[in-house]
Amino acid sequence: METKMVVEKADQTVFEGDTGGYYVWSNSKIPLLSELKLGAGKLLLHPLAFVIPHYMDSNKICFVLEGTVTVGLVTPNCPEEKVLLIKKGDAVPVPLGVFSWWFNGGETDAVILALGDTIKAQVPSQFNLFVATGVQGLLAGFQTDFVSKIFGLDKKESENIVNSQQGALLVKLDHGIRFPQPSKDTKEKLYANIEDPSGAVVVKGGGYVNFLLEKKLPMLSEVGLSAKFVKLEGNAMLAPSYVADGSVEISYVSKGSGRIKVVGSEGKPALESKLEEGDLFIVPQFFASSGIADDCGIELFAVLTSSKPVFAQLAGNTSVWNALSPVVLQVALNVNPETEQLFKSKNSESIIIVPPST
Repeated sequence: METKMVVEKADQTVFEGDTGGYYVWSNSKIPLLSELKLGAGKLLLHPLAFVIPHYMDSNKICFVLEGTVTVGLVTPNCPEEKVLLIKKGDAVPVPLGVFSWWFNGGETDAVILALGDTIKAQVPSQFNLFVATGVQGLLAGFQTDFVSKIFGLDKKESENIVNSQQGALLVKLDHGIRFPQPSKDTKEKLYANIEDPSGAVVVKGGGYVNFLLEKKLPMLSEVGLSAKFVKLEGNAMLAPSYVADGSVEISYVSKGSGRIKVVGSEGKPALESKLEEGDLFIVPQFFASSGIADDCGIELFAVLTSSKPVFAQLAGNTSVWNALSPVVLQVALNVNPETEQLFKSKNSESIIIVPPST
């Protein structure tokens, strides 16, 4: 792969005001976003901030990094909205073309990270928003004459409908407004907490890895994506692995710092970089990666471009080293039987996270 792989923070401000802001990563800083058709954005909501109902041209998974948020989802041709109350660590798949609104009814800021694909987007690497109302909304685009005829309104009524909302994307609401309560009769599961270590691969003293796949959250099949959360304790290492089905992985550092190394088909690092909070990086299809935390530890959220990815370890009892017959491994490494046996013995147990040496 000729494109230079990089680690970058969000570099473009789409909107910023007293209600919060929306920030994105551009392909001018990370060319792989457009080449691999991925997108990434971060939404900051101050208390009482409301995101006007909108839909996007991309499938994505939204992660709550901070705070608590009320979310409304309306699928095409569905007569009812589904309301969720989500908190830090929750992951919500949002399919393209689905209307959503977001409201921070708490007393502290809320931060939402969106990662996904832009395969059907108008511009690869960008999530394009189609806002329902407001100065940049769909109703404003159709103008009052069309709105009047469509909905059977007189001129004054249609002008009120079209022009009353002067916000663009984020608006601040008054205290005391009562938003809908979370839907209780929803049959399908619409979100899950990915930070919860129960059910995760936990290594004592090292941290844990949690996967959110279609089997656990069937809604992921609609977006064709899955998610991963990695928490490494200080100086712990994430063992090298790759995604065997060709999925691409896009990752965001939510806390802490460390180092990342990504290796391609040329036998040398394609990416070797420091990581810190707010950084975004991409691991292309079939590239292998490994990371190590600094003293403070590190936490990462990631999205993969398949709802059923196949993870392949490059260390431990499920790795290729353990599976190969002794003579094949000796020849492949060009070592004697004693060295081959030593190496294989080091891969006799599960190695996903390597705790810091004591």
